[in-house]
Order: sequence, then structure tokens, then C-alpha cells
Amino acid sequence: MSATFLACIPNIRRDEWMKHVEQQTPHQQRGAGCNDRWICVYAVALSTFSVVTTEMLPVGLMTPIADTLGTSVGVAGLTISVPAVLAALFAPIAVLAAGGMDRRRILAALLLLLIIANLTSALAPTIGWLLAARVIVGFCMGGIWAIAGGLATRLVSQRSIGLATAIIFGGVAAASVFGVPIGAAIGDFAGWRAAFGAMAFFSVLVLAVNLWSLPELPVSRSVRLRAFRDQIARHPIQLGLATTFLFVAGHFMAYTFVRPLLQNTSGIGVEWIGVLLFAYGAAGIAGNFLCGLMVSRHTAAALIAIAVALAATISGFALFGDTPMGGTLILILWGIAYGGVSVGLQSWMMKAAPQPSRSPRRFLSRSSTSASHLDHWPAGKLSTALVSRQTCFWQRFCQCLV
Repeated sequence: MSATFLACIPNIRRDEWMKHVEQQTPHQQRGAGCNDRWICVYAVALSTFSVVTTEMLPVGLMTPIADTLGTSVGVAGLTISVPAVLAALFAPIAVLAAGGMDRRRILAALLLLLIIANLTSALAPTIGWLLAARVIVGFCMGGIWAIAGGLATRLVSQRSIGLATAIIFGGVAAASVFGVPIGAAIGDFAGWRAAFGAMAFFSVLVLAVNLWSLPELPVSRSVRLRAFRDQIARHPIQLGLATTFLFVAGHFMAYTFVRPLLQNTSGIGVEWIGVLLFAYGAAGIAGNFLCGLMVSRHTAAALIAIAVALAATISGFALFGDTPMGGTLILILWGIAYGGVSVGLQSWMMKAAPQPSRSPRRFLSRSSTSASHLDHWPAGKLSTALVSRQTCFWQRFCQCLV
């Protein structure tokens, strides 16, 4: 979920500076690959879908994971926060470390690691083994997010960059709407290990499609650290990153444990968890577009409205979520509210960066991604107490800080 619904809205300005950053070779110039450039775009979209589904898979499987491995739900929550921290650290580093390496090979290597991580998760005998597998997931998350964002400019013509970028990051929305609920459904039917095994098999297919379709994707010039430092020193950008952290931290302190909340607080049966997660994801897409209608002109007002809505819905679980109907309604409203977060924050960050400085904007996107991944850490560390006390204090506190 740290990978959010921003991708559903084409952003031509962002794509232009992505292209400026790496002085890239057109798709047609190198390697065999597939002749249909849009197949390449969809292949990359499958990569983002795969990694985001893997990232969020434990959300729908938290309770059975804890029961099987003999640990608490709070400790099982580390399966979300541990990879999130590593992804936050690795995403900006990947932009710098990639240099002129072939992006196709990097993406393939990361997908191979994702397969290994899912297989290890499926076979994990203890929570320690599962967390070790999730460490690998963290590296994959950070690397794929850092690489995938700039590939649209490499694969399609200038006039199609916006659509291609929307498709690539549309894998994020698709993972939220389809991937996580399907994973939860598989887990309920055949066990959580089967869900990770199915994800490993799907990742094998994604790797095969990428190897078949993508051409060689070298770059002639990499991003420099000095430009990043100049941008991060700007107060509006610092404010944007801090706001990202607070928004997503407040959200994930509760969402990481949405399954036990729905089951234990709202009294919703196991058979409905996948359906409700699907409804949550669909509501998030609706919120994404609703926010997009107003965010360009009223960015600050949109972010304030989202903060108030999130505080109200998350707190609503403590006040009105003790029935199946109340829990369902609050979850859908929650999805609508959180769906606008990425659009609002990305709009803020794009306005905060000065127009002449296009190169650093790619790093700002990665930094914002890092902030959103880092927000998952408090979920695993703090939410043991939150769940046991059945309180949303810290969630409300983070939203009030925003």
C-alpha cells in the first residue's frame, strides 16, 4: 500500500523530468525484445503488480500466520514493517547505484529475488525464517520501484509517456484491488503458505514475460548525489516528506492489522475478508480520482480534507466498528480517504521542486516512496500495544500532526 494509487492518473510533467534524468536510449535501438512496445509496458506493470502484492500479502493473512508460527499478531506485523524499512533505504540508493547498468537485467534480477523470497516465505518453519524472506522482499520493493518509474520514457514515444507511466504504476492499484484480496482468498482456502507459493509461481511467469518482451535498456548518464542534496535542503520538500511519513504512518498503524480488526472488533467472518479487501481497494481507486479533481488547484485544502477524513474513519473503528455493518462502512470510507493521499502528496512535491531543476525530481519521487515505505515501521513496532488495548490513539495523533 506504500505503493499507492498515484499511478492511475497520468502525469506528463513527471514523465518529462524522468526522461531528462537519464538521457536514455529509445526502445527500438537495442536488443531483440518484443516488437510491440505496449507489451513491454504491460510487462513492467506486471512487475509492479507482483512486488506490491507480495509486499501487502501478509495484511490479509496476518491472523493465520501468527497462529501457525506460534507468535503474536504484533510480531507477525513485522512482516510488513521489516521490508518497508529496507525498501525505504534501498529505493534512493538504487537510483544512484544503478549507474549505466542495463535496466532489463536489474529488473530481471530483482524479480528472481522476489521468487526466492516468496518460496522461502511459503516454506518458512518459524517467524525468523519468514522475516528473513521479507528482508529479501524489502530489497526487491525498493529496487523495482526505483527502476520501473523511468522505463516509460524508454519504451514509448514522447506523446505516449503519460499513458505508459499510468499503466506501469497501474499495477499498484491492481495489486490493491485484485492481488491482496485474491491472496487472502487463497490463504483462507488452502492456507497462507499456499498464497505465498502461488505468488512465487506468478512471479516466475512475470519474469519470463519480462525476459521475452523487454529489450536491452542501458543508460548513458546517471543521477548525481549533489542535485539530490540541493533539493532535500528546501523547506517545502522537507515538509512534504514529513507529511508523507505522518500520513502513511497513521494509516498503516491500523491497516496492517485490518484483518484482526474486522474479525475481532467488527465480528466479520473469515469468508468475507477477501471481499472486503477488494471493496477497500476499489474505494481507494475512487478516492484517487476524486482527489485528482481538486488537488491541482487546492493542494493544501485537499491534504487537510484527507487528514480529517482519515482521522475520522480510523477513529470510527474504535467508536462505531463493533458491528459487521459498521466495520464494513468504515472500511470503505477509509479506502476512499486514503486513496487520495498519493495524488495530493505527489502534487505537493511537484510544486515544491523548482521548475528548472528537473533532474532531482526523480529522486524526490523516490524519496517520497522511501518515506511512505518507512511509515510501515511503526506499524510493526507500536501496533502490538495498539491492538491489545483496542485503541487508535497513535493513529489519531499522527493524523492530528499532519
